[in-house]
Amino acid sequence: MYLECAAPGVGDASVSKLAIVAAVLLSLASAAAPARDLTLPEAESLLVRNNRELQAARRAMESADAQRVIAGARPNATFSVNAASINDANTIDNQRSGADTVFSIDQPFERGKKRELRLDAAGGLQRAARNDYLDVLRQQLAVLQGAYYDLKLAQERAQTLAENAQLFAGTLNAAERRLKAGDLAPADVAKVQVDYERAQNDARGAQADLARAQIALAYLLALEAEARELRAVETWPALERADAAAAEDAIDARPDVAAARTRVEAAERLRDLARAQRTRDVTIGAQYERWLPGGTPTSSFGVGVSVPLFTGYDFSGDIQKAEVDRYAALDSLARLRAVARNELARAASDLNAAAERVERFEGSLLGAANRSAQASEFAFSRGAISVLEVLDARRTLRAVRLEALGARADYAKALGAWRAAQASVQSLDAR
Repeated sequence: MYLECAAPGVGDASVSKLAIVAAVLLSLASAAAPARDLTLPEAESLLVRNNRELQAARRAMESADAQRVIAGARPNATFSVNAASINDANTIDNQRSGADTVFSIDQPFERGKKRELRLDAAGGLQRAARNDYLDVLRQQLAVLQGAYYDLKLAQERAQTLAENAQLFAGTLNAAERRLKAGDLAPADVAKVQVDYERAQNDARGAQADLARAQIALAYLLALEAEARELRAVETWPALERADAAAAEDAIDARPDVAAARTRVEAAERLRDLARAQRTRDVTIGAQYERWLPGGTPTSSFGVGVSVPLFTGYDFSGDIQKAEVDRYAALDSLARLRAVARNELARAASDLNAAAERVERFEGSLLGAANRSAQASEFAFSRGAISVLEVLDARRTLRAVRLEALGARADYAKALGAWRAAQASVQSLDAR
């Protein structure tokens, strides 16, 4: 748009640099052309369906389901057949007596409510695995919100820096016109040219940051093949503050704390199961024996009962280990409650600080920087101020706009972290 005003010599260089600006803007347009517009709820739905970390947590749940089936199994019976005196000759009349065959079956019976205790423990671990899955979902939702708003930040940053590069191109063109008119020194034009080159580098670097943000979000959604098409279209979230009173109530409702609590219950059942091993199981057997003394078939039936004798080991080690495991589960529960309390306090503090920062930018800083830059551009175009003054105003506007974008992104991520920190089992289960 400024090519027709370029002066000879220095203007030729300006033509090529303006072409670079146009190329950057065209690259932005071409990158956005096949874009896949993605709202945050759509991204959350894709996360639940495709995320690899969630898939691994589902496999752990399926394994816990299988463990409960195993825990409910009853002891299998044992059937055996034994044959003796095969082709044994009678020593008196040299007659064959035939084989002595014994059929037997033995069935163990558990005592001491061992099966019920196993089922209770496995059920607790099954619920813990479910809560572990919900905790992974809680964490991944926070990561997703961070990655989503990182992408939105990268998009707006790339747009801002591309516009900044275009404005510096206009400033350079105006400086060259004043140089041609003899109103500006070549050294001042060179200073404008340096800032112009920096603006081009910043615009190109913003494109690389945009690609990285797309790749990070695509991994979470398992959409790597479509990474370059992803575009965040959600608006920046409205400002809200953290409620410190709600933080304390949210601790026990969190899935990680709930999982630790169910593991304590499972550890208590496993301790009871270890103690129950001292209750002797009983094995009842029955047998049928058939033999042919003197060629005459003869049969007999019998029953038997067997119980273990604790002559070498009375399971005291198993009981001690189960008791230690229970205390370890209690320690883990206390630790996770403390972690949850600290996480909630930190998330609340970060959210309130980020909200205050956004309010300052939107309340005064952005407006003042825009007004200052517009006044400087107008004054410079009329020759009322020096090139250094307009460059300072341009740098200030650029810095404030980028800081405001960063503040909005920080707030959006802090809000996601706060919501994740206080997410309950019920709210996550509804997803």
